[in-house]
Parts: sequence; structure tokens; C-alpha cells
Amino acid sequence: MAGSSHGHTPAAWTGVIISFIGFCAAGVFMVAANPIGFWASIAVIFLGGIVGLGMKLAGLGMPKESPEMAAARARAAQAQIS
Repeated sequence: MAGSSHGHTPAAWTGVIISFIGFCAAGVFMVAANPIGFWASIAVIFLGGIVGLGMKLAGLGMPKESPEMAAARARAAQAQIS
């Protein structure tokens, strides 16, 4: 995956960071026996996904690969195997 830059975009980083903060907060509130804080943190986790998707739609995610580029990538992979 390192060669494909999978997930190395502002949209991916922002979504994951927001979700990670929500996950950590949910763990704290679970141990503290605070159900309102727990469910609010679960909402933050989902908010991270929504923010990441919104940023991707705004053009801050990975661009779609053209069919020509996909075919060239497949030919290059086949050439490495043989």
C-alpha cells in the first residue's frame, strides 16, 4: 500500500483523527460510567466519517483513476511478474 499513497490525503487524515478522538473519549466515558458522554463520543466517531467524506467530495481526497491509467498500471504489474 505504501506505493499507492492509499489514505495520504487531508480528507483521510482529518476523518481518522476526528474518529480517533471520539474513540478515545468513548473509552474514557465508558470507564467513567457516563452513558451520555459515551453516546456523544460515538456521535463524534461518525462525525469523523462524515467530515472525511465531505472533504473528499470537496476535492481533498484521492482523485479517481482514469481507465487509461488503470490499464497502464495493470500492464506494468504484468511486466514485473514475467
